[in-house]
Amino acid sequence: MIRTSRRLADGREILYFDAEPVARDAVDTRDLPPVATRSQLRFDALLGEWVAIASHRQTRTFLPPADECPLDPSRPGRPTEIPESGYQVVVFENRFPSLATGVDRDVPAEAPGNSLAELRPGFGRCEVVCFTDEHDRIFADLGPDRARLVVDVWADRTEALGAIEGIEYVFPFENHGEEIGVTLSHPHGQIYGYPYLPARAQKILASARAHRARTGGDLFADVVAAERSGPRVVTANEHWVAFVPAAARWPYELHLFPTRKVPDIPALTGEERDAFVSVYLDVLARFARRFDAPMPYIASWNQAPVHPGSDGRARDDWWLHLQLFSLLRAPGKMKYLAGSESGVGAFITDTNPEDVAEQLRAVVVE
Repeated sequence: MIRTSRRLADGREILYFDAEPVARDAVDTRDLPPVATRSQLRFDALLGEWVAIASHRQTRTFLPPADECPLDPSRPGRPTEIPESGYQVVVFENRFPSLATGVDRDVPAEAPGNSLAELRPGFGRCEVVCFTDEHDRIFADLGPDRARLVVDVWADRTEALGAIEGIEYVFPFENHGEEIGVTLSHPHGQIYGYPYLPARAQKILASARAHRARTGGDLFADVVAAERSGPRVVTANEHWVAFVPAAARWPYELHLFPTRKVPDIPALTGEERDAFVSVYLDVLARFARRFDAPMPYIASWNQAPVHPGSDGRARDDWWLHLQLFSLLRAPGKMKYLAGSESGVGAFITDTNPEDVAEQLRAVVVE
């Protein structure tokens, strides 16, 4: 994999990733003002969680026509976020980031009128990952070679963002489909570098530690061992298993685990990355063919924290996995997070995990 770093007109970094040498010398000719990021982090004392306040994102690009997509390659008379006329995989700093390394550091110590609501600058890094220069393709149709390049890019960016002082967690993800809230239809994902440990990671680590204290065992290992031999496996190979979790929250949900315990994507061997691509393209094809139209989905990497933590075990305790889920419960019917889910965080699922696994196994993947 070859990485080429360039700068956009407003100073943001853009990175081209190619499987073979390609000259990347196009210049961004746009007249862009500097990026002004006013994000703050505010602490919710009741939940013990950080919330990013990013009001400047209200003006970000929203569902432009296909011929005005800012993620397409540039063409004569129409410059975009990618100056080149073609590319394989591209990563660039988001122009409307929730978190940024260049954020204003001069913020009050607390929110107005509430000394318990600690304030911090909205420090971090938000990157956009374009999987292909073809506007109408989807990840499921990328093919093994391009998908493998994307995996290598995820690994590269995980290491790069994790090396930034103050970053505690690196989160690659893809939102797919307008129903999910996607504002640009071009096939792309994102990577966030957080200056704190997000709530899901905190809860998983707490569960792993409690399980070890109670049983002496490894919670991840016990879950993977149980699911690999259970009725909810959808597909698997020597290095990966994809299963519907026993207590799935979402109508269609899969967890993809490597069979070897590793903390993050960079720790995967080349063989394991190839094997992931095989399983991942398989399950994405099943999501695309389960109904008459492809399901919208979120693909969410759960990696180890960047640092070992106060007890030195955070990375050792972790087992890398990908959560793939859709809010579609039936054709034309979305699972809305209404009173129970949004109000008190108590999920009620509309589907049976064993039935979902059987349905996905029955999908013909050509």
